[in-house]
Amino acid sequence: MKNNEPSASWTWILLALLTLYIVWGSTYLAIRVGVETFPPFLMGSTRFVVAGALLFAGGYWWRGIEMTGRQVFDSAVGAFFMLLGGNGLVGWAEEAIPSGVTTLVISLNPVFFVVAEWLVSRRGGISGGPNRWTWAGLIVGFLGLLILVAPSLGEGTGEVFDLWRLGGLIFACLNWTIGSMYIRHVRKPAEPMAGAAVQMLWGGPLMLVASYFAGELNGFQWSDVAPEAWWAWGYLIVAGSLLGYTSFIWLMKHSSPTLASTYGYVNPIVAVFLGWWFLGEPVGPRIALASCTIIAGVAMVSWSKRSPSPGGEDSAEKA
Repeated sequence: MKNNEPSASWTWILLALLTLYIVWGSTYLAIRVGVETFPPFLMGSTRFVVAGALLFAGGYWWRGIEMTGRQVFDSAVGAFFMLLGGNGLVGWAEEAIPSGVTTLVISLNPVFFVVAEWLVSRRGGISGGPNRWTWAGLIVGFLGLLILVAPSLGEGTGEVFDLWRLGGLIFACLNWTIGSMYIRHVRKPAEPMAGAAVQMLWGGPLMLVASYFAGELNGFQWSDVAPEAWWAWGYLIVAGSLLGYTSFIWLMKHSSPTLASTYGYVNPIVAVFLGWWFLGEPVGPRIALASCTIIAGVAMVSWSKRSPSPGGEDSAEKA
């Protein structure tokens, strides 16, 4: 963490992490429901315009919002990579990729963040890299995700997934990491909530442009959107954007990117639990084993934030 950044108590960090773990675990299902009748980029565009306007109005009413031109530009860069290139591609991919497979691919996010932190540390002249606890936690967490999701890949049908969509998910992980690291390391960052609001206000028009060039508007009628898609859209505004996205932006300023990215390991567990709780889906030994493995991986990555790296420095805290 940068020395000039205000410190945050572990209580607030834990609350923000729990928000990501629980809330974002349900958004993949909501996206999947939404894009069945709602074009993905258009759904994202309207979602972020509404969410950004609500957050901006709330922030302005609560304590005012002051941003420099440079901070507005930085927010646009973050929106381009994180919202358009990240969230937008996830929605596009989920038109053809099941949400379970999506969570498996998105689990690459922590790996991208570890490498990004290491590269930033090297550029700043800081020795050392991710310590053994970090690498072990990433490996254990990824193995847990394989246990959880891999058996359902093409389950009983020999289904072949669209390689372009799978590639889009990997590219979404890369874009999310680039945007996240950019907003973390800008010289004079905006206040997190104000920055998140402006990023979403930028994300709306950017995704509308993508919707136009993707041909989503050709022949589209608002009446084509099913009621359940509108419910999913509303849920994504409140849970995914106002709660989840703002918590992530705050964490990127007050904790390490590697720790913030551990939501990628816990979200599948939440999705399984919600399926059991609301739909009565069975939770067998494989699910229990996967859950324990993923939680162990998250614990190891979290512990690594307080453990010295082989070079004697905690690279995540120095990044």
